[in-house]
Amino acid sequence: MPFGLHATNKAADATPFDWTSVINAIIHVESRGNTRAIGGKSVGVMQITPIAVRECNNILKKRGSEKRYTLADRFDASKSKEMFLLIQSRYNPSNNIEKAIRLWNGGPNYTQRGTEAYYQKVLRRMK
Repeated sequence: MPFGLHATNKAADATPFDWTSVINAIIHVESRGNTRAIGGKSVGVMQITPIAVRECNNILKKRGSEKRYTLADRFDASKSKEMFLLIQSRYNPSNNIEKAIRLWNGGPNYTQRGTEAYYQKVLRRMK
């Protein structure tokens, strides 16, 4: 498995960052842990969209990896977590928790206002 819940930011001090509490809170908010959850085009424990799968595959391709995700992988909790970490490594290399939560909800061009309610829900779940 190329990504664990402890992602290392090579730009920082190479200390693993533990995303466990963030991921667990997002899973609770998104699906209450239901691997078969479906909400429109978003599915799985982390409610991943086809666009997010495509973006993960683009990131992998740019990095020279042969690994690719399928739409069915969204129903696999472990692969969903990998995709979360891959997105974070690309768009949030500083491992900023607030940015991670807002990015997951609103994509790379999220707005503070548009992601505020989601951000607060996830924060409450983390406490």
